[in-house]
Amino acid sequence: MAHEVRGVVATAKGEPVRVETISVPDPGPGEALVRVQACGVCHTDLHYREGGINDDFPFLLGHEAAGIVEAVGDDVTDIGPGDFVVLNWRAVCGECRACKRGRPHLCFATHNATQKMTLDGVELSPALGIGAFAEKTLIAAGQATKVDPAARPEAVGLLGCGVMAGLGASINTGEVGPGDTVAVFGCGGVGDAAIAGARIAGARTVIAVDLDARKLEIAMGFGATHTVDASSTDPVEAIRELTGGFGADVVVEAVGNPKVFEQAFHARDLAGTVVQVGVPNPEMRIDIPMIDFFGRGGALKPSWYGDCLPSRDFPLYTDLYLQGRLDLDAFVSETIPLDGVEEAFHKMERGEVLRSVVVIEGSA
Repeated sequence: MAHEVRGVVATAKGEPVRVETISVPDPGPGEALVRVQACGVCHTDLHYREGGINDDFPFLLGHEAAGIVEAVGDDVTDIGPGDFVVLNWRAVCGECRACKRGRPHLCFATHNATQKMTLDGVELSPALGIGAFAEKTLIAAGQATKVDPAARPEAVGLLGCGVMAGLGASINTGEVGPGDTVAVFGCGGVGDAAIAGARIAGARTVIAVDLDARKLEIAMGFGATHTVDASSTDPVEAIRELTGGFGADVVVEAVGNPKVFEQAFHARDLAGTVVQVGVPNPEMRIDIPMIDFFGRGGALKPSWYGDCLPSRDFPLYTDLYLQGRLDLDAFVSETIPLDGVEEAFHKMERGEVLRSVVVIEGSA
């Protein structure tokens, strides 16, 4: 039986998104039907709307979500109806070369639902294989990770993408440890999550860098010990001054900009680590003299989804949230209905929010 539900659809490049009635099939083998409770408005969804990912329009947007499993395919055993889950776009396959090498957090062949959701008979492309700006969505069962149902869906749903990317950039990719010095360039949702991750990992100094004084003030609430306003101060020199003249042990670039990456590169200590978690556009290039790359040692590491393993990390960070050790609520700037996504994109572009979160009426 197909389910007729409301969903947010991008029909053409650059066009405003619309709430449409879409058709969602019952789950088949390896699939799950999830009743979405909340879904964050992530910049990746805007990239889809702008054609920055691919041109497989129409898209069913939304991917940073939590909800309740409504039904599963006959062969699904890890989750079942009634489970509270956070959705993820890394459904580990267990068979690719990364998985076989014991590195499932790098899985190269993540699973998506086989059946298609449709709009007036036209197949929809779900954002990151999820499509969660909808009352119900069909996913691969591995894209749903069971977590403690005591958590607020508006908060823990953000683990599905941006917050996990930032936490993981510090903890998993950057391997921040007790006593380390850390600098984070870019204090949006991902950058603030990187700051929170550095604090959880035991960093003694966490330096927030941004051009916006409002964002720097917010970053202090997530655990930054110092701030640098890059609109009026050379951030490289400021970071060195705050780290005994050496530079930070780990520098997280959460902007996705070549100039910022270059600053991050020079702001690290010798043998330090630069983690890039900010998403660049395809035209961007990095220009760093090879002698500088060679001479400074250390590591330059891209962080894809915070190098997370959802089955391990989502329950862990949900527990830390419930213990009061990770303030996921602070990332929720506002809650909005399905028809508020387009305006939320504009607020995001203007830097007015960390996260707008769609709350589906009647989904509790």
